[in-house]
Amino acid sequence: MLIDVKVIPHNQQRYETVGDWYFNQDNNRLTIRVSSMRNRKYEFLVALHEQVEAMLCLERGICEKEITLFDMKFEAAREDGNTDEPGDDPAAPYKREHFFATSVERLMASELGVDWRLYEEAVNSL
Repeated sequence: MLIDVKVIPHNQQRYETVGDWYFNQDNNRLTIRVSSMRNRKYEFLVALHEQVEAMLCLERGICEKEITLFDMKFEAAREDGNTDEPGDDPAAPYKREHFFATSVERLMASELGVDWRLYEEAVNSL
């Protein structure tokens, strides 16, 4: 499998998200797009989360299109001040996979010496 990870300007994401992933038709190329935060550790953590989440969803037959549609609806209904992640919603079709990816992300953040609170603030500021 080819994995293509790129850091891009936030306004170039497909929808309002800091990390995005999708497979090509044959599932042999995973594309990950991470919003620029001008911090390589932060960008790495988002990319790691997306990679773990994508692989678990692929293995469990959870369709990326269904996830993207859920995320877009979640973002469209987001109230001001709400910083919840779509994958944390109990109705998310990928809530288990998102939770596991966040766990891995938190472990790596700790190993990198990243303050989780500051990291979340950076993510939520976009």
